[in-house]
Amino acid sequence: MPATDTNIQSHRTPGSDGSRGSDGTPSTTRPKSADDIADLYADVADSLHRWRWADRLVTGRYRERQFGAASGCVLDVACGTGTNFPYLPVDVDLVGIDISPEMLANAREALDRLPLEGSLRRMDAQSLAFPADSFDTVVSALSTCTFPDPIEALQEMERVCKPDGRILLLEHGRSEVGPLARFQDWRAEAHYEKRGCRWDQEPVALVEQAGLPVVDEWTALLGTVTGIETAPR
Repeated sequence: MPATDTNIQSHRTPGSDGSRGSDGTPSTTRPKSADDIADLYADVADSLHRWRWADRLVTGRYRERQFGAASGCVLDVACGTGTNFPYLPVDVDLVGIDISPEMLANAREALDRLPLEGSLRRMDAQSLAFPADSFDTVVSALSTCTFPDPIEALQEMERVCKPDGRILLLEHGRSEVGPLARFQDWRAEAHYEKRGCRWDQEPVALVEQAGLPVVDEWTALLGTVTGIETAPR
């Protein structure tokens, strides 16, 4: 697929009235738009790329567990600096999308170092410029916490996934351990304001609110990391 930019649209975040929504999305008093998120990651893209070794230490084993069996034509939604790429099988046909040109520039470097066939495109995860039923596997990691409308993004992943395909998510969210969960709740607004990340979200609840079936799920790191397999309805 050619590397083509698409129009980036802005969306509001659910739960912006200050209360935790029933969809598992934590509330924010100052919801960020897609453009806000792109600007934020423009500032940190190079740093994230330099610190990819730290990401490997913390999440590498979980990325390998969740994405190691991806197959066919694979879409990596919000691919960032390409942190998922090393954990994909070498025979997949990869397409990576992200809203940030700076993140994609680093992802290009990561892809060029690997024996993977792939292309990268700038695109809004909430408005994917692909026909329905385009991909055998859709993957995404640590992304729903930043999408202005994660429900819409998940439904777009479903739309572009083939009927017999798989959607594989690796997300982080509110801990299952009381003291840590309370700390996340306490710092949620400040963390979102600084990082654009809703770290007290409930990933499984988001998937269910999007209307997608939870085929499999597992948690790690005191419940702050969740692996979810879902599929088109």
